This record gives sequence, C-alpha cells and structure tokens, in this order.
Amino acid sequence: MVTGTRSEGPGTTAPTALEAELRRLAGAVADPELPVLTLEELGILRGVEITGPGRVEVTLTPTYTGCPAIETMSADIEQALHDHGIPQVTVRPVLSPPWTTDDISDEGRRKLREAGIAPPRVVRSPGGPVPVSLGPTRAAGRSGGAETGPVPLVTGSGDSGDRGGSTSPSASASAPAPAPAPAPGDGPVPPPSAPHADDAVHCPHCGSGDTELLSRFSSTACKALRRCLACREPFDHFKEL
Repeated sequence: MVTGTRSEGPGTTAPTALEAELRRLAGAVADPELPVLTLEELGILRGVEITGPGRVEVTLTPTYTGCPAIETMSADIEQALHDHGIPQVTVRPVLSPPWTTDDISDEGRRKLREAGIAPPRVVRSPGGPVPVSLGPTRAAGRSGGAETGPVPLVTGSGDSGDRGGSTSPSASASAPAPAPAPAPGDGPVPPPSAPHADDAVHCPHCGSGDTELLSRFSSTACKALRRCLACREPFDHFKEL
C-alpha cells in the first residue's frame, strides 16, 4: 500500500514527497513520437496528485487537440506508476492552459539538437501576442527564385488611402499596368519583410542558419522537413506552436 501525506494544511497545493516522487516517475516516461524527450522535458505533464489511498490522478496537456499519442502516453504513465505500487491511476487530459513549444525545457532542446532535430524557436513573450503566419502551400526551391518563406498575415488597409490598386495617380496614367493585381478593391500588398537573423532555423548538424523548407510535414505532424544550404544535410524541424 502506498500512502502519502501532504506537508501543509488543507487547501494547499504543495505536493507531498510521494507526489513529487510520482511526478518524477511519470515525467521520466518517454514521448512515443520523440523518444529522445521525456514528458517532463516536453512540458506536457501538468500535475500528479494523490486523490485517495492507492489512487493517483495525473494531468496532461496534449501538444494539440486530438493528438493520437495521448493514449500511448497515458498507458505508459499508468504502467510506470503501477510498477511503483499505485493500484489505481487516472490520466486526465487538460486543455487549459494550452501547451506551446515554449514549454519545452532547455534540456529538451539540447536533446533535440543532439538527435539531429532543430528545436522550435521561442516565439512568445510572457503575456504577449501570439504571432501567426501562413506557410506556403508548396515548398519551392531557390533556383526558380520562388519565395520559400511563410506568407505573413497582413491586417488593416494601410495608410495610403489608395483603393484602386495603383500606387500613385501618375503611375496609373503613364506606367504599364502592374501584373498581377494583388486583390480586387484593395491597395498593393507590401512585400514580406526580410527575416530577422534571430528568426533563422539553424541546422542541428553544422549550426548554419542558411536553411530552406522542403516540406511543412515530416515524420510527424509536429515537424517540418528542411535542408541546410551550407552542409547540404536534410533535417527535421520541430515547428513552433
């Protein structure tokens, strides 16, 4: 029989020593899709609580709604705690607060790089906005001069007040009509800004930031396939979320 007693009074959320030990065990379970990471390093383990004699509840936040790996994670956690003498284990998914790739620990990011996977970039500041971008529907090579980066979301109508699709009255009178028009009734769409150096996805093999997107999806939905233009090695990139 495994028992635990809280170290503080009723109403406190401070874990007992046994709960801390059970969290260590649950957190050491490997992620089924990225076995180089534990669930603790992935940042999806939310809590472990003793709810009664021999009963433990574990809360997990999936990396995205409907993640198929959540069932395997739950089974592996239950087995790990059963092996430690806990007869009744309940794993409950929670969706709030949502998981983001910022929750991956520094140790997890180091392990990803060692496994040849570019870790996700940190994209949010505490309490700040969540940047959103649309990826291209098709990855194109540089040889054709096609844009391979994400398509930025442009909100608002700009400050020029132009509504006819031309940049100036003189341009519309004398210059050939630009082709193609960006959108009926809207002003010209500004070109995407050059990516900041810190925004580069770095190759996990040589460290170069000169990389390109080959496919938005790789071996799992969480990863994209990229190629390094310095060492020419393809690699997975854990996408930001």
